[in-house]
Amino acid sequence: MAQTNAPAALSGFYLELSRHGKSGEYDRALKVCDKILHDFPTEEKALQCKVVSLIQLGNFKDAIDVINKNSKHIGDMAFEKAYCLYRLNDTKEAWKLLNSISTQSFRVKELKAQVLYRLENYKECFDVYRDLIKNSEDDYEEERETNLAAVIASLTMQTRQEVKGAPDLGEGSYELCYNKACALLGLGKYADALQKLVQAEELCKKSLEEDDIPEDEIEEELAIVRTQLGYAKQRLGFPEQAMKLYNHTLKQRPSDNAIIAVAANNIVTVNKDQNMFDSKKKIKMAVAEGLESKLTSQQRRAIALNHCLLLYHTGQLDQCVKAISVLERNFTNAGDQAVLLQAATVHCKDKQLDKAVQLLKEYAECHPSQSLSISLTLAQLLLSQGHLSDCCQVLKSLGSTTYKLGIVSALVTLYKNLEDKEATAAVFADAIAWYRKNKPRSSELNLLTRESAKFFLSNGQVQEAASVLEELRKVEPQDPKVLAQLISAYSVFDPKKAKQVSADLPPAEEITRQVDVDALETMSWTMGARYVKKAVKSEASPVTRGQDIVKKKKKKKKGKLPKNYDPNVDPDPERWLPRRERSTFKKRKDRRGASSAIGKGT
Repeated sequence: MAQTNAPAALSGFYLELSRHGKSGEYDRALKVCDKILHDFPTEEKALQCKVVSLIQLGNFKDAIDVINKNSKHIGDMAFEKAYCLYRLNDTKEAWKLLNSISTQSFRVKELKAQVLYRLENYKECFDVYRDLIKNSEDDYEEERETNLAAVIASLTMQTRQEVKGAPDLGEGSYELCYNKACALLGLGKYADALQKLVQAEELCKKSLEEDDIPEDEIEEELAIVRTQLGYAKQRLGFPEQAMKLYNHTLKQRPSDNAIIAVAANNIVTVNKDQNMFDSKKKIKMAVAEGLESKLTSQQRRAIALNHCLLLYHTGQLDQCVKAISVLERNFTNAGDQAVLLQAATVHCKDKQLDKAVQLLKEYAECHPSQSLSISLTLAQLLLSQGHLSDCCQVLKSLGSTTYKLGIVSALVTLYKNLEDKEATAAVFADAIAWYRKNKPRSSELNLLTRESAKFFLSNGQVQEAASVLEELRKVEPQDPKVLAQLISAYSVFDPKKAKQVSADLPPAEEITRQVDVDALETMSWTMGARYVKKAVKSEASPVTRGQDIVKKKKKKKKGKLPKNYDPNVDPDPERWLPRRERSTFKKRKDRRGASSAIGKGT
């Protein structure tokens, strides 16, 4: 083409490009861009229009190739390249590129917020969206508020706490109502979340029907709400209702594979170790390819863990071991569950607890801050093998958790079985010292002190018991039970002190004032419940004054005498004896010997 005709030709091409852009015909716009670049390969505007057309047509990979091949002539296309990377699920590279952009324009911040959400950095995403809503002046405020509501819901589910500084976005649309319900689920308020989800379902139906949306598209939109409804009902203890909602969602076959995966996984959790055939089919839906970018890491980890459990329960141990290694490799925070599954698999496969114990011990040594489940599982295995001392050592290595009442109770029971009084006393002493330092006004301290005193008294360690009871007396100086136990202890080794303490006992009248003697008598607790007299209440009949109550006397019936009774003859003194024991009894002759020979051959 002649150089003189170039401006006119370009002007015509760009007019055509503008017309196709306004009408949304990006495939035609792309052809025009190719015509321009055929004659003018370094034309910057044409290259930029080609990239935009490719993005609008969803050809993100081709758009990146155009940007990379023409980096010297295409100008600044960092934002467009970052957007393509985001759409291709290369989220980390998109984040790096967005941070390298010097001018943080409004559209850059908007894309940053979406990238942060996909990276599950919800706290920073929340700050970006709040700033965007505060400073925006366009027609997309409603969309940004919906996105912010989704961020608040995700952040709540991640932290299990309410988001500080979260604005009140209202519940005007079903999206806002749905996200509010998700936030309540994250807080464990399942009943409140259920109400919001029902409200969101009604709002969704109403708003879409008003827009004349077809029924199948309405059902498609309701799929995510109903799946979440099923989860809420499942957590509230209605698995049958939850199962119906999950199966209904799967029958609708929504286009979003993430909804199918979540519903299928939840069906597996409802089935537990029953209906394995159905669970096998459902878990295949949950682990299908292409779901990595559509599910959160929390959802993917739950599905992977349930897959391992299903393989274990169905006896597919080799596949279970492989699945466990994948779980451990892909999710660094799933180490505890992976080790527990490995221990269970090893025990089931080799029928040896020793290997499972060794595996848990090695993990505990490498991870001092291991979760409570690992330690308790290890303690249970050691206990089942009869290694009580090793079990106690594990329970004593739990840090501050060791001083929880349940753990203290377990340690005391184990040491009592080992008949180790010194260790039992040390458990009480350490626990009491910890509570005095960290929770001096807690009810746990009072309870532990009382139990410690009981232990010393039952083992005859009266001086130690007296020392503990004196500390308890400082807190509750007028408690009669404490004073009585203290007197009992002092009476053994220091009678003067016992007499001195007895002066603090309340008077007997004060103690017996509230005692109901009649109630004690009717209880008959010393003889047992069977001897309690049942009092029958009866209404008194009206009687006038001076009238006596006449009691009817029952007539005694005369005993019947035998027909041959003779009053002149003395009765036989042996009449009460059996006939064979009477002196007049004659034994019958035994004829069995003669008859037994009849019918026998020679």
